[in-house]
Amino acid sequence: MLRRSVHSPARAAGVLAATAAAALLLSGCTPSPAPSPSPSVSASPGAEPPGPAAPVLVPDGTAEENLPVFTATAEGIWATDQRGFGRAYIDALIGAGFDREAMQVTQDQTTVGNPAESLQFSVRWGDDECLVGQVGPSTGQVVTAVLPQLAEGRCLIGATRPIDW
Repeated sequence: MLRRSVHSPARAAGVLAATAAAALLLSGCTPSPAPSPSPSVSASPGAEPPGPAAPVLVPDGTAEENLPVFTATAEGIWATDQRGFGRAYIDALIGAGFDREAMQVTQDQTTVGNPAESLQFSVRWGDDECLVGQVGPSTGQVVTAVLPQLAEGRCLIGATRPIDW
């Protein structure tokens, strides 16, 4: 004889609730992963992590070794409202330790009085090299290079402005 079991909806809901409660209870028994320790950083209020050291002039170094300080100095002026004035670059390079007597700079203005599209400045380095920078609307950024000296120890071609201040 077959026995037919009859399930009521109330009984099914009770079994389901009991199963869910058991599952929740058992899940509390399983070990959960321990929280991983997070590194702690202790810093003084307002302190920022140190950035890369600013390049410094290496008086007995090569032109290539001094190109980073030459470039950083020029970029510092380019980031100001003095970016179109040759004197600002020369003064900053002198402030960084470069020799005024070894420098050249082109004019800030064209022959008709307009701002120059390009401004060049340089520092003669040793007996055969030059640190040369170029800025202006035509470049849109600071461009620097180590180049060979020209005749008579010059670094720039053409007429340059006297550095007499």
